[in-house]
Amino acid sequence: MPTITCIEDLRVLAQKRVPRMFYDYADSGSWTESTYRANETDFQKIKLRQRVAVNMQNRSTACEMVGQAAKMPVAIAPTGLTGMQHADGEILAARAAEKFGIPFTLSTMSICSMEDIAAHTKAPFWFQLYVMKDRDFIERLIDRAKAANCSALMLTLDLQILGQRHKDIKNGLSAPPKPTLANIINLMTKPRWCMGMLGTRRHSFGNIVGHAKGVGDLSSLSSWTAEQFDPALSWADVEWIKKRWGGKLIIKGIMDVEDARLAARQRRGRDDCFEPRWPPVGRCAQFHRGPARHGARGRQGHRGLDGWWRPLGPRCSEGLGAGRTRHLDWPLFPLWLGRHGRGGRDQGFGDHPQGTGPDHGLLRPHTH
Repeated sequence: MPTITCIEDLRVLAQKRVPRMFYDYADSGSWTESTYRANETDFQKIKLRQRVAVNMQNRSTACEMVGQAAKMPVAIAPTGLTGMQHADGEILAARAAEKFGIPFTLSTMSICSMEDIAAHTKAPFWFQLYVMKDRDFIERLIDRAKAANCSALMLTLDLQILGQRHKDIKNGLSAPPKPTLANIINLMTKPRWCMGMLGTRRHSFGNIVGHAKGVGDLSSLSSWTAEQFDPALSWADVEWIKKRWGGKLIIKGIMDVEDARLAARQRRGRDDCFEPRWPPVGRCAQFHRGPARHGARGRQGHRGLDGWWRPLGPRCSEGLGAGRTRHLDWPLFPLWLGRHGRGGRDQGFGDHPQGTGPDHGLLRPHTH
C-alpha cells in the first residue's frame, strides 16, 4: 500500500485504477478547459495574511451550512457518474460525509438513486436538480427528494446549454462502458474496478431510468437527455421550483454580480445559499470579481464556492480567510473513491483537517 500524503497522491492512484473514460469525466473540462485550469491558477494568486502572537488553542472549523451543523465549512458537491468511479460510489461518499459531519449532495445524474442514499444513511442529504423540459418529471423528482428526507434542494442554473467535452467524445463515454475494443483493453487493466462492478446491481442512472417517461433503459436515456436540458430556464422557473419544493433552496451556478442580486430577490426570507461556480461553456472562474468578492448575497444569505482544488486545505483557507465566501463545495471525492472506495474516501477527508489546520491557525481562527 503506497503512502498517501495529499490529494494529489489519491489522484494519481485513481487514474491508475479507474477506467479512462470515467477518470477523464471527473478530471477534465469542456472545450479548451480554460476554466478548469483557472479553478487552480486563480487561487494560486491569493496570498494569506499570516497573524502571529494570537491564541490558536481550541480553534475550530465547525460552522452551520444552510441551517445544518457541519464540522468544517465543506460539502460534498454533486458529481454525476460517481457510481462509475467505484461501485456504489454515491453511497460510499454519503456515508463518509455522514461520518465526518458534513453535508453530501446527490446529483440528478448519479448512478445510485436518492432512495438508495436514504436507505444507507441516517443523516439528511442535499439533492441537486437539473431543470428538464419534462416538468412532470421534475415535479416527481422534487416529490421524491422530499420523501427521501433531503434537507435542501440545490438548483443548477448554469447548464441550459451543454459544453462539448472533447475527452468524453474521444473516450466514447457511456454507463456502463460500451464493449468497444479500446474499452475492453482498458478495462482489462482495471481488475479491481471490474470486480467491484460485478458485485453491485447499480449500473445505470438511478434517478432517471424507470422514472422519466419513455426512459426504461440506457439506450432510451441517451436520446432523452440530449433534448431535455431547457434553454428557456428563467427566474420564473426558479420561483415555481421554490414553491414546489417548499424547503431550503441552494442556487448553484451564479457567476455574475447582477445574477447574485437577482437571486437575492428570490429569497424573501428563506435561508438560501448563493453559490458561484464555473459554467460549462468555458467562461472565467471570476473568483476575484464575482459575487463572493462584491458581497452580493442579500440579507443573511450564504455564499458558497465550488471548484476543483489541489491541495484542498489552503484553498479552503483562501476562500474563507480572505472574507470572500462562507461555505465551500468540494467535488474532489471521486478521486478518493477511485483510489480504493472506503479507504480512499477516509484518506481524502482526513487530509482536509491536516491541510487546513496550519492555515486556519495562522489566520484569525474561531475558537471555543
